[in-house]
Amino acid sequence: MYELRNRHRISIRAASKLIANTCNYYKAYGLSLGMMMMGYDNGEPTLYYVDDEGSRMRASKDKPKFSVGSGSTYAYGVLDTHYRWDLEDDEAIKLGLNAIYQATYRDSYSGGLCRVYLFKPDGYRKVQDIDVKELHEMFSGRH
Repeated sequence: MYELRNRHRISIRAASKLIANTCNYYKAYGLSLGMMMMGYDNGEPTLYYVDDEGSRMRASKDKPKFSVGSGSTYAYGVLDTHYRWDLEDDEAIKLGLNAIYQATYRDSYSGGLCRVYLFKPDGYRKVQDIDVKELHEMFSGRH
C-alpha cells in the first residue's frame, strides 16, 4: 500500500516503526513477537529489533547485533565472543550458524529449519536452508 501511494519502497526505518506502532497498539492482547528487520536505507545497512510491546531499537556501532527468541542468550554468548566488524562473508555466515546452533542445542524451545541470507548493498541472496540437526553435526564439540 505504501509503495502504491508514495511511488517508492518503504524504508526499513519506516517499516520497523509501522510494525512497532502496531505491536504497541495490541500489546495488552498477550501476543508474543520478537523480530529483526534488515535492509539498506539510503545505501546504508540498517538493522532494527522490534518486540511485542512496540519497543524498537536500531543497531549501531556500540550495539551492532541482535538475537531474538528463547535461545538468544546462548546465541549472544557466541556473537559477543567472536563478532567483529570486518568479518568476511563466509566467516559471518559460519558465526551466525554457530550462534543458532548454540541456541538450539541449549534451549529446548528452539530448533527447526534455519534459513540463511546474505545482505549486501546490491541486494540479498539466499545462502542455504539447513536443519539445526545438521548444525549439530557441523559444530558439536565446539560448545
